Amino acid sequence: MASLTINGRELDVQAAPDTALLWVLREHLGLVGTKFGCGAGLCGACTVHLDGAAVFACLTPLESALGRSVTTIEGLSPNGDHPLQKAWIAEQVPQCGYCQSGQIMRAAALLQARPQPSREEIVDAMAANLCRCGTYQRIVRAVERAAQETSS
Repeated sequence: MASLTINGRELDVQAAPDTALLWVLREHLGLVGTKFGCGAGLCGACTVHLDGAAVFACLTPLESALGRSVTTIEGLSPNGDHPLQKAWIAEQVPQCGYCQSGQIMRAAALLQARPQPSREEIVDAMAANLCRCGTYQRIVRAVERAAQETSS
């Protein structure tokens, strides 16, 4: 039995230490906002925060998360009103929506580390996450909007 801090709550899970955090979240804890994309750390659909840093949950073994804080899209905001979530809607970012939880989590880690990033910093940070629908310009605008709103 492993004890994890997920979205601010202590949770126990029974899984092998080398089980990918992605599968612990989705299958053991029912937190399905974190998506499976490629399983190889190439697409970013599974992005979560580990002690505030964006990581690929598909590549992070359960044992690496023990004693650390994990935040998923479900824990970003209890009401779905995080500035990035509101900006995503305002900028009409999603098309299919599959990658969006990972995109938002990557952007949230960026804004936590750099509250007022330049456009180039946004593009560089977000390059780790792919969007097959190609909404990259809208993603950049949404991150810029959220940065402006949080600085006001």
